[in-house]
Amino acid sequence: MKMPDMPLPDGVTLESGKDPQEVAEALAADVARFLVQRLERADRASLVVSGGSTPLPFFRALSQVDLDWSRVDVLLADERWVPEGDPASNTTLVRENLLQNKAADANFLSLKQVGATPEEGLPRVRSALAGLKLPLDVLILGMGNDGHTASLFPGAPELPEAMDLESRDLVLAMNPPSQAQQRITLTRPVLAGARYTALHLKGNDKLDTLAAAMARPEAIMAMPVRTFLKPGLKVFWSP
Repeated sequence: MKMPDMPLPDGVTLESGKDPQEVAEALAADVARFLVQRLERADRASLVVSGGSTPLPFFRALSQVDLDWSRVDVLLADERWVPEGDPASNTTLVRENLLQNKAADANFLSLKQVGATPEEGLPRVRSALAGLKLPLDVLILGMGNDGHTASLFPGAPELPEAMDLESRDLVLAMNPPSQAQQRITLTRPVLAGARYTALHLKGNDKLDTLAAAMARPEAIMAMPVRTFLKPGLKVFWSP
């Protein structure tokens, strides 16, 4: 793969390809290798993914990979608090694009549970995640042009709590003023502890945002993605 010419923090790697499909297939192959290795040493492995349009080719490529999917727990890093079937539902996106083909045997842990609000649904979400073992094995993050990742949005009133490394919460409700829907997200300490973390990006605007985050190491609350720009992170980018 070609590498965009940009400085990176120590221990962060950047891989790119000519188009989203090439990068999606490279990411799927890398994730599959890691999952296979984990399943050789552990009874189960966890795979945390993000929603939106960028990961769709990655989901489809990964769904074709031959591994023991019945021992893989799949969940989202965050979710909009909308019903399944809603166009904004990332749960629906994952079910229709990742939990197909060979990956149909995976165990899906849904962040969207019964409740009019994420606050009301939190006890059920925590119950659904009760069997999830930490640290997470594989985490695939996206990034917005405001520097958010998962639902760790700048300006959200719950952000300080969600970003607190001493927090024992797996998940929190998020109500970012910039977004139309209420959200639920895995917290920073849960996400930051993953054994394998990749940032999956598409477009030159995302490279600009990444460069801005790297240039402001003190700006974790203003650009929460900055907390993940640390040794071991793999960035996969396509034009």
